[in-house]
Amino acid sequence: MSRLDFAATIYFIVTIGAAMVLRVMSLFPSMDVFNPDWIVLVLIYWSIALPERFGVFSAWSIGLLTDVLTGRLLGQYALIYALICYFSINEHRRLRQFPMVQQCLFVFLCLFASQSIIFGTESMQAGNRLSLAFWYPVLSGTLVWPLVFVVLRYIRVMARIV
Repeated sequence: MSRLDFAATIYFIVTIGAAMVLRVMSLFPSMDVFNPDWIVLVLIYWSIALPERFGVFSAWSIGLLTDVLTGRLLGQYALIYALICYFSINEHRRLRQFPMVQQCLFVFLCLFASQSIIFGTESMQAGNRLSLAFWYPVLSGTLVWPLVFVVLRYIRVMARIV
């Protein structure tokens, strides 16, 4: 493994770790319902930017860690993240060419699909009704995507990850 590959791996781990911290951290308790799934946003970026280095297996592994971190059904996030990573890698050439608005639409669809899967599994387990606030992270994640994209691109360019 060359020095640049090692540095890229460290940056992947640090950005995913920061996303996991943001996922479970509560800066403002009243705003927790809007906390987007930062891990999905980071996964989408790395899948689009470097599809040859970041793959479905990586997303699956990160999903298993997220399952343990959040205390959800084991394999739930692993499946969701692997699917989102697969679609992102499959469409990465188009997504790179899209303007930011269309990228936001793609992110919205990914986040909506993710929340829908979680909603389905939660409904099967308890049959409970979830409030409208359950869907707020989809909107907040879509709105935060341009910021995540710019920050991660800056990190990638500064670290010379290719």
